[in-house]
Amino acid sequence: MNTTLTKTYIFLLMITVFSCHTDSKTVAKNVSNETPFDAQVDSLMSLMTLQEKIGQTVMYSGGWTVTGPTVSSDNKKYIKEGNVGAMLNVYSVKGTRDLQKIAVEETRLGIPLLFGYDVIHGFRTIFPINLGLAASWDLKDIEKGSRIAAEEASAEGIHWTFAPMVDIGRDPRWGRISEGAGEDVYLSSEIAKAYVKGFQGNDLSKHNTILACAKHFVGYGAAQAGRDYHTVNMGEDELRNVYLPPFKATVQAGVETFMTAFNELNGVPATGNTFIFRDILRDEWGFNGFVVTDYTAINELVEHGFAKDEKHATRLAIEAGIDQDMMSSANRLYLEELVNEGEVDIELVNDACRRILLTKYKLGLFDDPYRYCDEQREKTVIYKPEFLDAARKSAAMCSVLLKNEDKALPLDKNQTIALIGPLVKDKENIIGNWAAAGDRHGKAISVHQGIQEHLGDSKIIFAKGCEIEGDAVSGFSSAINAARRADKVVMVMGEDYDMSGEAASRTHIKLPGRQTDLIKAIRKAVPNKKIILVLMNGRPLDLSEEDHLADAILETWFPGTSGGSGVADVLFGAYNPSGKLPVTFPRTLGQVPIYYNMKNTGRPIPPNNPKEDYKSNYIDSPNTPLYPFGHGLSYTTFEYSDFKLSETVMGFSDTLTASVVITNTGDYDGCEVAQLYVHDKVGSITRPVKELKGFEKICLKKGESKTVSFDLTVEDLKFYNNEAFAVEPGTFEIAIKGTSDFNFEHIFTLE
Repeated sequence: MNTTLTKTYIFLLMITVFSCHTDSKTVAKNVSNETPFDAQVDSLMSLMTLQEKIGQTVMYSGGWTVTGPTVSSDNKKYIKEGNVGAMLNVYSVKGTRDLQKIAVEETRLGIPLLFGYDVIHGFRTIFPINLGLAASWDLKDIEKGSRIAAEEASAEGIHWTFAPMVDIGRDPRWGRISEGAGEDVYLSSEIAKAYVKGFQGNDLSKHNTILACAKHFVGYGAAQAGRDYHTVNMGEDELRNVYLPPFKATVQAGVETFMTAFNELNGVPATGNTFIFRDILRDEWGFNGFVVTDYTAINELVEHGFAKDEKHATRLAIEAGIDQDMMSSANRLYLEELVNEGEVDIELVNDACRRILLTKYKLGLFDDPYRYCDEQREKTVIYKPEFLDAARKSAAMCSVLLKNEDKALPLDKNQTIALIGPLVKDKENIIGNWAAAGDRHGKAISVHQGIQEHLGDSKIIFAKGCEIEGDAVSGFSSAINAARRADKVVMVMGEDYDMSGEAASRTHIKLPGRQTDLIKAIRKAVPNKKIILVLMNGRPLDLSEEDHLADAILETWFPGTSGGSGVADVLFGAYNPSGKLPVTFPRTLGQVPIYYNMKNTGRPIPPNNPKEDYKSNYIDSPNTPLYPFGHGLSYTTFEYSDFKLSETVMGFSDTLTASVVITNTGDYDGCEVAQLYVHDKVGSITRPVKELKGFEKICLKKGESKTVSFDLTVEDLKFYNNEAFAVEPGTFEIAIKGTSDFNFEHIFTLE
């Protein structure tokens, strides 16, 4: 760093200038609480021009080629002018150092850049997709995976990830259901906190932490017809009881940034929505970090029909409480003009700039702008053997055994296995969508390779059979021949990785192409042989046909870099499956949206007569799903017994303890996820038929028993009743089970 810039830094650290305040109550409420860095930020801002302050609110993107990151000459020019505060899609020590050098050594004030990237379920070492991670119901494993992702990403110059996505997802047509934790409020909230803790650690100033970003605020997962970016309309009770809680959980966990949603909410696009960003996020929850738009979201206010032009959109966004503009150029082009015209209060700009600068101080970037640029660390951290081992274990933990008739699994190493299907040897798809900088070819381990580790080549007969998509059936005959020669048939099928993720909504959710036809052909050719279906997919699928055709079905999602090894560990019993569904699998698309914590109607189906006329049912399908939320089998069996409540009458200041004895009654050691459910029978607004209120994963040796206990307080029973969060006296049903598919047998009263 040159001498002039060094003197500037010393000067900035020594002087203290009190920040300007505004008469606007809206802005004043959003000023961050005191931090150790307030004096430095105020000092720096006293030297900044309006244009430089606006520059901190601007983010642009780089690109990537085989030789490394690329950044346009225009964007480099804007950085040199002090008109860029953050960059995305630039990583590697060299790539980030080169741009940071421009920002720090070639601008007037030397303010460092933030580098952000979509580190969603791993950076280099890719873990199962997020919906799969949720299926583990293992918060420690999820936190560990995001900690590893932070270790690798920070070693390549990244300061900030645009994760976790904490949108509730209840429509399998929506492609981004793959990126979240499923349909349940409680499970999603707990997982959200685990991600934040994993990414950010306990001290942001450490060089191996990265900023987390809660997205997409809010309601994005409720897009009409499951079509990405589509309209969202809902009452405030549903908003506050279902879609907001996971976001609030991230604030409580200390998340540093939020991202806007693409959708409109009740007629107001999120990026211009003062109610959600100022009234709720800032004023109610006390969030003190900064808010970034999603990609070009300010521009899109015009397409929504909410802003007359991009200049108008710029004003609406900053007034709504949006601090940083990702890729639209709106702030750079229009914000200074709007301030000078008196259309935008300058304190809104000061507020946004202050929050962004505070974050950079927290990361230690003003102490050392190059602290994330260590070539030696970059070489040694990426793809550590222990990281790959952790990803392998995670892939096994996330696998959900949906069906296992007649002990079709685990596989026997003494038998010959026909490996059939388009995803048997696949490495391209196995790491899924949003796979960051993961290697889809060299590092990824296929299911074929994983099974080779257990079985060797001599007992594997491979036939691809068909492609994921397309109508070709020319490979059927070789697949049938392979099945006839083998003792058991393992078919590895599913979606292409880009069939889920952003802008990847589907109008049907069956296995694509001729894959189901291939299963039918194999079943017809070898009617007495066991067929095991291994699935890779980014959403719940309609498996109504496959459920009848296969003897066993193992849902592995897209299991990641070490996925083939982890899946094989499950298939051969080296790991006893323990995953549970975080989302409902319907019988047919016509049931969608379908989720376990629905509400009753005035004409619910009687449990003993689901075909009764003039009830809320279908005439061509049961109401029940194919596989319910919380479902997941094991190679062993678990018995729940001796349910107890500490009291049957609970006071408003009491803690109620519910317990159950769980016994491993099978032939294998195994792990089980005990799930606590409650039903508030009568409320001032109607309540769901079941609500998850707790869970615990326990591991038992065969024959072993353990008592599992959960504590409930009034806080656990509160809900938004269209006026406030409150709890109401009355009768509650309660149960501890291994799935959401059960009938309540026990009650307690709140008085």
